This record gives sequence, structure tokens and C-alpha cells, in this order.
Amino acid sequence: MKPPLIRTLRRSEHRQERGVTMILVAVAMVAIIAMAALSIDVVTLYLAREEAQRAADAAALAAAKVISLSGVTSDPGNASSEWATICGGSTSPATQTANSVAKQSTVGSTAATTVNVTYSAGGTNSGGNCSGLPFGTGVNNPMVTVQVIRGSLPTFFSRMWGRTGNSVSATATAEVFNPSNSGNVGNGATGTITAVQPRCVKPWIIPNIDPLNPDDSCSNSATCNKFVDPLTGQIMHPGTTTGGGAPAASGVIGETFWIEPDCRHTGGTCNLRNGSPQPNWYSPSNPGIRAFLQPPPSLEYLPGEAPTGAPVAVPSCSSGSAYEKAIAGCDQSTVYQCGVQNALSPNPNRVDLSENPSSGTNDTLNGVKCLIREADDTDSAPSGQDSMDLTAYPFRILSGTNNPMLGGALAGSAISNSPSIVSVPIYDSGSNVISGSGISPVTIIGFLQVFINRVDPWGNVQVTVLNVAGCSNGTGTDPVGSAVTGSSPVPVRLITTP
Repeated sequence: MKPPLIRTLRRSEHRQERGVTMILVAVAMVAIIAMAALSIDVVTLYLAREEAQRAADAAALAAAKVISLSGVTSDPGNASSEWATICGGSTSPATQTANSVAKQSTVGSTAATTVNVTYSAGGTNSGGNCSGLPFGTGVNNPMVTVQVIRGSLPTFFSRMWGRTGNSVSATATAEVFNPSNSGNVGNGATGTITAVQPRCVKPWIIPNIDPLNPDDSCSNSATCNKFVDPLTGQIMHPGTTTGGGAPAASGVIGETFWIEPDCRHTGGTCNLRNGSPQPNWYSPSNPGIRAFLQPPPSLEYLPGEAPTGAPVAVPSCSSGSAYEKAIAGCDQSTVYQCGVQNALSPNPNRVDLSENPSSGTNDTLNGVKCLIREADDTDSAPSGQDSMDLTAYPFRILSGTNNPMLGGALAGSAISNSPSIVSVPIYDSGSNVISGSGISPVTIIGFLQVFINRVDPWGNVQVTVLNVAGCSNGTGTDPVGSAVTGSSPVPVRLITTP
């Protein structure tokens, strides 16, 4: 075949292939656009799922905080029948808080369409009402589960197939951990105590003596008049008391009393007034001593060792000693470890009598006034600080005129948090001996979370009990694992979601 004819045939074949490339490009463009649209839908659903998870996490933690702050975990047997008041159905504070927080967070540009709140403890799920939990067994550590659902989520590519009902959901579970008697009860009973290690604890070390439950109300001499059992950490007087409880209280939550330094009110160091802190010590026969004390109910405390590092979040109104700043701000370097034996070294749990927190230095007075924004320490009425309504349970915290957020004309508004809420350590006063001077190591067997009502000119502080956490290590064995940390002795934590 001649060469010109071959060239003619080849040109004819090329004419038949013209346009194929454009068709391939067009098909590829459709596929690329489809994948891009599908990617947008997948990313939209993924982001909405993450937003739903954040909303569920925040809602579960908020509801758990309501349970923790209410003090009901200090009544594991429901002696006061108050559990249902806090988390007993859709109108309870914990459930309402979970719903409110969950719906404040946007999921796919709008609020969640459905929020389900349930409660469980000790392997029992009681649905939306915690009153069905196994009181006295696993309810020490109640768990709240929040499911957030966002339905009818808008997408793009799915509409081509008529799918407009895409939805995402997320679930989070938060536990309220009260270590009291944790070796025997709770969601993870271990046979030995689980310790807690709250942050920013105030340096007022109090004895394990309940001033509103005298000895004659108890038949067991080993645990009479105690906040917690020194061996198991069990709460000895569970339940709630309205009105402060004086002269006696039916339950420890709501008890109102004065904590007073067991130090004479002169000099820069603590010269013990009594050999060890006493409850309701007033000495009416000695006017010289009585002038510096408040009438019962009261409980003496010992000054804790001042921090080695600078406290943080110290308001500008506090410029005194490290001890004063630890009261006014947050002492993160002195960590009171619950359950650590006083013979262990290094030991963070120490009384320091080189400090006189009373009118000898005014350290407690100045620190508390700065902390709670109290303007006047000479009267019994609130003077700018937040206050507490104890007339009925659940107790309400009310903002004071000096509250930076809800002060002035908004004073008296109900609030959920306050600088007046603090934690103080309980030491084993039955087995620890305090030296007459210097440093004395002690064993911390629990914590009180209290609300500071006011401070007087001599460093006496009136408090109301909000929570009790017993985490004794009185058996002499080491605590189980690492201590549970948090800003409260009854901390809340997210756990593995179902």
C-alpha cells in the first residue's frame, strides 16, 4: 500500500475520535462535583455530631454540679427524702439545668430538638427520676446521662434522593463522686477508701467533731459527735436541716455554726487556748475570753501551713501574708491529701502554729472580707456579700450588693455559684496530737464544703454546711489509686459514654 493512502486512512480514524475527551471531562466533572457535594454533607454531619457531643458533655456536667452542690450525696440513705427534690423528674433542678444547658448550645446552627435526661447508680437505671435509685448502696455516686438529638438536619447532596430527615445524636454521662464509705458502696466499690484531693482548700483545719450533734444523741462512743467515721469515711449524721439547726440538727447539711481559731487573740503566733480544738467552747465565766468568741454552736479550728508557692487569683484587696492570700485567693501549692497517714513524707497535711489567724494578725478577717466582698464586719446582717436562704430545701444562694455580676439593683437574685463556697479539711482529732508550737502533721479524713455567711472582727467565721466528704484512711492502708481531684470535695467528672 502506498504511503499517501496510509496517511489518508489515519486522518479518517482521528476524525471519528473527535469529542471523546470532552465527554470524559464532562463525566469526570459530574463525579467530582458529586463527591464534593457528598463531602460537604459528610462534614456537615460530622461537625453537627461534634457540636451535639459538646452540648451533651456540658449538660451532663451542669446537672451533676447541681446534684453535688445540693448536698444530697451526703444523705445516701435518703433520710430526709430530698433526692427527688433535686433530680426527681422533669421539673427538678438537675433535669431543668441539663435541658437548659443542652439547648443553649447550637447543633447544626440551631438548638437541639430533643434532650433526654436519665439517672443511674450502682448498676440501676431509674430513668428520668433519681428517686428510684438504690439508696444507701450505690447512690453515693449518682450518674446523670444526657442524650442530645438534632433532627431534620439540613444537608445538600442528600436532597437529590429526597432525604431531608438526617439527624445526629450524642450521649454523655457524668458522675457525682462522694468518697464517703467508698470502699463499700458506689459504682466501683474497691474494699478500701478512694481519696479525694480538692483544690483551693482554705487553711482552716477543723477537728472531726459535729457541734450540732452532741454525744448523748449517739450510742456508739467511737463515732459519736463526728462528721465522718474515722475508719470508713461514712457520714455520721446524714440528712438536711433547715434554718441552721441550732441548738440541735437532724442532718449535717444546712448546719450553721461558727468556726473559731483555737488561738489566744494576741501575738503573731498561735498560743493554743485549749490543748486541742473544742466544740461550743464559750467560757461564760471568763469575760476576757468570751469577748472574742461567738456563742454556740461553734467549733475551734487550727491554722494550716501557709503555702510555699504564691496563691493565684488573689484579689487586689488582699495584700497581707501568704496565709491571708490563701484565704482570699486560691492556694494550689498546699494540697490537702485525704487519706494520707501523718507519718508519710512528704506530708502536705500540717498544722502551723507560727500563724495566729485571729485578731493577733487579722489574717482571717482580712482574707475573708476580701474573698466574700463583705464591707462591714460589725453587724450580723449581710454587708454586700452573697447570702444564703435556709428557710426551705433546696437552699438558695442570693447575690449581694457587692456581687460584680448581679449586685446593686440586682442584689437578691438567685445564683448558682459564689466565692463564699469553700472547702475546709477535717483531721482525725481522735488520734492526732497537736504540738504546743511549730508544725504538727495530721491525717486528713474528710472535707466540709461550706458557705461563708460572714466574719467577725476576731477572725471567727460563720459557715453553713453544704457537703460532707469522708475519705478516711484510718485502717492504715494506702488509698486506692490516684486521688480524685476537682474544685470540690464532691467532684463531678465525665465518664465513658455508653
